[in-house]
Amino acid sequence: MGKHMRTTSILTLCLGLSALPALLGLTVSPQEKKKAGAGKPVAAHAATAKARHKPLARKPAASAAAKPPAASAKPPAATSASKTAAGKAPASKSAKAKAVTTAGAVAKTGAAGKTARSRAPRQLSSPWSVPTYADSTIGDVLDGEDLQVRRAAVEALGPFNGAVVVADPTSGRILSMVNQQLALTGAYQPCSTIKLVATLAALNEGIIDKDTRVHLTRRVSMDLTTAIARSNNPYFASLVEKLGFEKVYHYGKLVGLGERAGYEMDGESPGIFPDKKPREIPVGMMTSYGEAIGITPLQLAALVSSIANGGTLYYLQYPRNESEIEHFTPKVKRYLEIGDVYPKMRPGMLGATDFGTARRAFYDANEPIYGKTGTCSDGVTHLGWFGSFNEVGGRKLVVVVLLTGGKGINGPVASGVAGQVYRNLSQQQYFAGRTTTDTQGQP
Repeated sequence: MGKHMRTTSILTLCLGLSALPALLGLTVSPQEKKKAGAGKPVAAHAATAKARHKPLARKPAASAAAKPPAASAKPPAATSASKTAAGKAPASKSAKAKAVTTAGAVAKTGAAGKTARSRAPRQLSSPWSVPTYADSTIGDVLDGEDLQVRRAAVEALGPFNGAVVVADPTSGRILSMVNQQLALTGAYQPCSTIKLVATLAALNEGIIDKDTRVHLTRRVSMDLTTAIARSNNPYFASLVEKLGFEKVYHYGKLVGLGERAGYEMDGESPGIFPDKKPREIPVGMMTSYGEAIGITPLQLAALVSSIANGGTLYYLQYPRNESEIEHFTPKVKRYLEIGDVYPKMRPGMLGATDFGTARRAFYDANEPIYGKTGTCSDGVTHLGWFGSFNEVGGRKLVVVVLLTGGKGINGPVASGVAGQVYRNLSQQQYFAGRTTTDTQGQP
């Protein structure tokens, strides 16, 4: 019975609360309920709320491809929503359908505007003023060139904007020069190819030996072969700190930097090699990246030739007719009394094409290529260098490549061009059964 009484009390209390508004005189009339929208279906409430909180449509930018109609700035749906929010009767079904159709058209127009904007051609800008691709043979004079070597070089260079110099390291004769103007006058930052000079100086001064491991961090050390192959900047910066600028300058001048590499070649640039250290540039930057230094492809060809032949710096000569070819005579600029140093540099240069930065040259144990890459930019162009020589069947050939242009130009790409020069000549049996003396005096 107690349970029954508790149930009755609860019902009484609920009935009392429901009647409370009437007792207090707060009864709402049917007319007021109608004005307030009482009894409106849930769907109608949702439509009204949606209209009230509908965001303003963003007007798409005008374009030739799709120009939105003027009516899209003020869609009828917003007008209908405003009337409903003011307390007036909801719009009829036909008015709602019209509003939905118009809103859809506006949305579709906006999407079309976005599509048109995305399809518009992008205006790309580049800080590099030198093109990556060009016909590098324009203006070249072929008189006196070894045409077989030239064809191999032109084919390997392809569409790249650059220069290729092919020389005989045992005589200093230039066999082919693709893009003669760039090869003669283009004095560019040597990038990491300058590390050959730092290596030569450090070895000859006894700072390191081929197997000396230089500590770069507490746990990392490296020997010369790996440092040359991978072009490790901290390694060479540490060497130069011990050498000093005067030693670097001495050995740079010894191998021909800052002077013309060719013999009586009109228009040849001597490059740039300061006799005093620039105040704002550390010596390590000069001998790791080649900052404040400018060299030509001919100068790099002369330097690499001296490494290939064991220490003789020849004047590079470029015979221009049959008579000059027939009476060609090598001219020595100077003998470098450091012949025992060069064999210690070769493993690193071979490692560059085997496991280092010049792998695109494609290492072949039967036709080895020794080289050094260089990659940097001078604010006007990206630079890709590769100075190299091979040794096949008793014959050596020097190939130097300089590439200029935009993003994507670098030393590894230049090494690929040089490697293709060697392969082209090998496929034509250029090295088969021939020695250097066989070709001296022949076109």
